[in-house]
Amino acid sequence: MCKACNYTIHGAQHHFGWDNSLAPAQRADPGSTILFHCHDSSAGQLGPSSVLADVTALDFGKINPVSGPIFVEGAEPGDALKITIDSFAPQAQGGRGWGWTANIPGFGLLADQFADPALIIWDYDPATLAPALWGSAARIPLKPFAGTIGCAPAEAGLHSVVPPRRVGGNLDIRDLAAGTTLYLPVEVAGALFSVGDTHAAQGDGEVCGTAIESPMDVVLTLDLVKGANLKLPRFTTPGPVTTHLDAKGYEVTTGIGPDLMSGARDAVSGMIDLLCATRGMSAVEAYMLCSTCGDLRISEIVDMPNWVVSFYFPRAVFE
Repeated sequence: MCKACNYTIHGAQHHFGWDNSLAPAQRADPGSTILFHCHDSSAGQLGPSSVLADVTALDFGKINPVSGPIFVEGAEPGDALKITIDSFAPQAQGGRGWGWTANIPGFGLLADQFADPALIIWDYDPATLAPALWGSAARIPLKPFAGTIGCAPAEAGLHSVVPPRRVGGNLDIRDLAAGTTLYLPVEVAGALFSVGDTHAAQGDGEVCGTAIESPMDVVLTLDLVKGANLKLPRFTTPGPVTTHLDAKGYEVTTGIGPDLMSGARDAVSGMIDLLCATRGMSAVEAYMLCSTCGDLRISEIVDMPNWVVSFYFPRAVFE
């Protein structure tokens, strides 16, 4: 519960896709603090008791629901919406936080290599956010955030929530966590802001296409920066962003060549091979584990014709 919130957006007040003709779930003055009850990215199609068959049965018309939209009074095209991210609280079931990670056929960086579905159900302490256990093999440090957060685009019609946009959307930036301030371009009157797709943890890149997908209650404060003329999203973090992973260092694999996408694929494939060889994992287990906690980084992009992409896997996961 948020004692200082001006409004609450309930779970039923959600939508699929961006559309500037949607009626607002709430009109709010700048400076309002709002509690959002956000669904996981499956919109409840997957849950703590889900099994593998549920992955193949997913209805992709009901993926990545976002709560809202919020009409911010006075917001006009050319302004920036300032979002101060206050907190994330897992929606516990039976006193436990939960989430899921899946390999969804046809989706993910290495979709051509992993054609079969796979599913992991996570259980964690919603109060302490202690690392979530992957059997007896690994412990994933948690850092909740909203994968999808954005405003309605100016272009009319219904637009998919899957790709990110200049007004935000499915950004999947792990560092949009508690304490961060995000600025988004406003393209329509009222901004029509929505948020959802909450995660308990994710690696930079979300390489298999899913993180630890987990329903959360999110508290945000919405404000305006008039006439900002912001071209793309930007954000400010309150401090270091990888302290939950850094303590034991990293194993790092690389991809080198003239194409960044190929480099990213090679770097991730190299890490999957390393985890299989050293930890006895199956390839799909290693792929999904990488998606929850490993980070893709562009290490070098100036020494043409070849660029370097690195994949950092935190050793703390195994200690």
